[in-house]
Amino acid sequence: MSEWWTYRPSDFLMFAPRTYWRLFELHNEAWWPAQAIFCALTALLVVGVWRRHGPTLRVGVFAAAAAWVFVAWAFMWQRYAPINWAASGFAWGFAAQALGLLALSSRSALHAAPSRGRRAGGLALLLWALLAHPALGLLFGRPWSQAEVIGLAPDPTAIATLGLLLCVGGGPRVWQGLLVAGAMAWLAVSAATLATMGSAQAAVPAAAALLAGAALWRGRAAQ
Repeated sequence: MSEWWTYRPSDFLMFAPRTYWRLFELHNEAWWPAQAIFCALTALLVVGVWRRHGPTLRVGVFAAAAAWVFVAWAFMWQRYAPINWAASGFAWGFAAQALGLLALSSRSALHAAPSRGRRAGGLALLLWALLAHPALGLLFGRPWSQAEVIGLAPDPTAIATLGLLLCVGGGPRVWQGLLVAGAMAWLAVSAATLATMGSAQAAVPAAAALLAGAALWRGRAAQ
């Protein structure tokens, strides 16, 4: 038996990278054409955020809650859990995040965040999740059928939620802080998983979390 220090993180993976990416292909096939619908709704949200339209922000937070519930059930529980026992725990975490977002969406005082730095960072994350993230598979040599689309896949959903939360003000600061932390926690898990798989894509969720943190810091420094 090999000594424990000879093991690498990849030795503890319960699935092959090819199996992991195949999950997204099967997921996309099962839910087509939901991708087009989710992307169209996100595009409308981006316009509303850019125009600092309060009702659109509340609807966007509600939609984010629905997306986290859907990803928890359709991806984490049904697809990811059979190859990774930890995914059932992730599913419950996604469901808890959805409840927090749902409660936040009920706050009538929600409005556009006053900090331009926060809004700029938030819009950048929203646009990345909508337009760039689905194309990452092509960049890293995977087929278009394995694209990670907002509302269906966890990473773009978490990135878009971070962007939306950066653009929103008027909710309890601790409450919003916990929701931001929840999205960042998933991005940290994803970055670690991708790095263990040897994928350079691990830099993407890590960079998204860092950008969100920098935008938050800049927003507080400007107050």
